Amino acid sequence: MTDIKQLILREQQAGFCDFSITDDLLLRVEASALGVFRLRIGSESKLDDSKLNVRALARKSLLLARQEITSEFEVNTENKGWRLSHGSASLLIKTQPFSLQFYQDDQVVLSTVSPSALLLDDKQWRLNLALTSNETVYGLGRVSDTLNRRGQEIQSDSQDYLPLSWSAKGWGVFVQSLHKVSHSIGLKKHPNQYGITVEDDVLDVFFYIAPPAEILNQFSATIGRPGQPPLRAMGLWLDQQENQTISEFMSTVEQWEKAGLTVDTLNFAAPSMFSFQSDKLVMDWDEGRVGDVRQFIADYAKGKKHICVPSFPGIPVDTALFQDLEDRAWLLLDDKGKAYQVATPKGKVGILDLTYKDAYQYWESRHQQLLEGTDIAVSIAQTIHIPDNVSARQGEEKAFLRQLYSAWLEQSLFEGQAFHKTPSEAFVRRQALSLNSVRSTGLYLQDTIESYTDLENLLQRHLSTQMSGVIAQSHVLNLQATEARLYLRALALSIFSAGFSFVADEAYWPTQFDEKTQQTVKTLLALRYRLIPYVLGIIEDATRTGLPVQRAMALAYPQDTYAHQYHQQFLFGPALLVAPILDSQDSKCIYLPEGDAWWDLNTGVRYEGGQVLEYHCDTSAIPVFGREGHMLCLGPDLKGLEEFNTARVLDEVWLFGMPIHNPVVMRNKIRVMQMQGSSYIKGFEGLRILPSEGLEVKRRGAEVRISRER
Repeated sequence: MTDIKQLILREQQAGFCDFSITDDLLLRVEASALGVFRLRIGSESKLDDSKLNVRALARKSLLLARQEITSEFEVNTENKGWRLSHGSASLLIKTQPFSLQFYQDDQVVLSTVSPSALLLDDKQWRLNLALTSNETVYGLGRVSDTLNRRGQEIQSDSQDYLPLSWSAKGWGVFVQSLHKVSHSIGLKKHPNQYGITVEDDVLDVFFYIAPPAEILNQFSATIGRPGQPPLRAMGLWLDQQENQTISEFMSTVEQWEKAGLTVDTLNFAAPSMFSFQSDKLVMDWDEGRVGDVRQFIADYAKGKKHICVPSFPGIPVDTALFQDLEDRAWLLLDDKGKAYQVATPKGKVGILDLTYKDAYQYWESRHQQLLEGTDIAVSIAQTIHIPDNVSARQGEEKAFLRQLYSAWLEQSLFEGQAFHKTPSEAFVRRQALSLNSVRSTGLYLQDTIESYTDLENLLQRHLSTQMSGVIAQSHVLNLQATEARLYLRALALSIFSAGFSFVADEAYWPTQFDEKTQQTVKTLLALRYRLIPYVLGIIEDATRTGLPVQRAMALAYPQDTYAHQYHQQFLFGPALLVAPILDSQDSKCIYLPEGDAWWDLNTGVRYEGGQVLEYHCDTSAIPVFGREGHMLCLGPDLKGLEEFNTARVLDEVWLFGMPIHNPVVMRNKIRVMQMQGSSYIKGFEGLRILPSEGLEVKRRGAEVRISRER
């Protein structure tokens, strides 16, 4: 590999600069958005979007929602180089040797390693970034052990990979490529170096120079904002088990509800609820699973319960349709030119090639037709593993095909549900991450929980995913009801997550415990229902800002480096600090971040930030603190989302000190106004308000005045 020997400014426009590296190699720097620098290096023909074919343009729109330049540079010559500035962020490009330095308010926050800043050859790029000795790096997908990715090598060819990395120092990096990308972060050989290797014709990297919250906001805008999940998908789920018939599943639902428990969504297990006719390209409901289709639609798809059904782009082997689609190259192919076959619970199938536009259009439009007029959620029946010897119709293969296929599959199922819905609402339930994961809700974990270590890993996998640009992730409470303490700790953590499901097997139910434990479970579940308006408010806010539901300390408090050590606590939305107990004890060391005061929801005691508490809490509760200046808006007691009244979402408001911030709540119409040392709030008609100590509440019609006690 060689490095850049020369750099010549060839063209300068308001939103971009072109630099010649060689006769055919071009460096283009674009002002993608304020504080966002997009660097692309490749041959001039590769960087000219007007020369892309229809297929390449479709891929580009799949991967990038914001392709236009939305900001402008101020360009100045400086120190044998050029400084490109917009807002408080700037990029200094030097030559001889080539280097990049990114600034925020005249302070360097990220730079390349000199003299080997960028190495290149025909099909591989190596970008070397410098790390300070104590700098931490976050993101890049799911991980179970440590949120800090320093000392690790991460490959894009993984179902746990996401392409965004960032530092609390104030920079983020997004490598935009379907090809193989490797991240080597502070390895022993180069402890203060972050090396990024990209196997692609073009190097395409977005640099975000901003605080972490703004990095996630801009990344979300770059990739595409996620759609809102339907309200009915936000309740409690019950998962049908493998080999459990629908009648057996419904019998467990009846038993569950007889025990005084609630279920809102019935999640049907694999295989796919849809099947193809054996001799022609027609996909419909699988009568072998659902029986009479009209009755199934009436009972479930349009019934009181919300449902989630599995789908899978598999064509059964040994059918005329399989042979026909293989001949027409509508299926993924192996290295012998034959259809690639995958084992499923219903036998081997060929995989519909969703990278081919005709196959994709049929698959998406058929889901639109089958789901029209319903709010059914869809799950991907099983993760599709595509080995290196498999290719698509246009020759895509290996890591490129794996990433491309999963993105198209998720996108098709999202569009199939969101069709004709304004705003777009859809829920695509799946386990594997993809480059499209940021755009739709429905990611979940199915980790088995057998110990407190498993519970710790579950939380880390949640936080690491959400630190990587995904706004929400749910999980299965995959925990046999044998140890009450572990069960209650797991459930308490679940209450303060984006969502969770129970297993339709009595061995996993709280009914296996004594009456006291069962009552604690019901109390926690009742709290979850009261939190629904707040949870939906967080998610609605996340679809606009990219800030996730669960926010690790490094994301929520980037400047408080001491807080970063407390990786088992998190902000749940902007108002609540949650510190779950994840061991067999009844106590926990909790750090309250400095800069805020905190109100204990269990005791009402106020604590100043910047201190560590030795906190005691039995299994009947969970340590949660309200952030001063915020409000927690709670809904009424519900027995299920069937009782949810969108005309009266709220029932009660808890104040954490004098309100300063507008509350996060579903369909927010509440506004806080500060005047003469008091807070005036409109939108609290008929709500019960619980003021914290030292405050008094006065009502005048629809307006509420909150002031200090005299």
